[in-house]
Amino acid sequence: MDRFHRSMEGQDIRNGRECRFCHQMDPDFDKRKSLDRLVQSVQGDTASAHFTEDGYVKHRIAELLKKSGSIGPVDTMMKKSA
Repeated sequence: MDRFHRSMEGQDIRNGRECRFCHQMDPDFDKRKSLDRLVQSVQGDTASAHFTEDGYVKHRIAELLKKSGSIGPVDTMMKKSA
């Protein structure tokens, strides 16, 4: 493991759950790998709570797109496209 990637040691995925923020904001959430969807329950729905680096990055991208107004919740996006 190099210094740029997260180590999975010491993280217990049994205490994980799917990130509600990502589920709401990312239309491709269901296509993510199962580990990329999980966050640590005690930390809440934050980017740093994700178990994997890919999950962290995708969460941050969704936050930035939300702040810039490029995306909204999935329900809102569906209504606009119809």
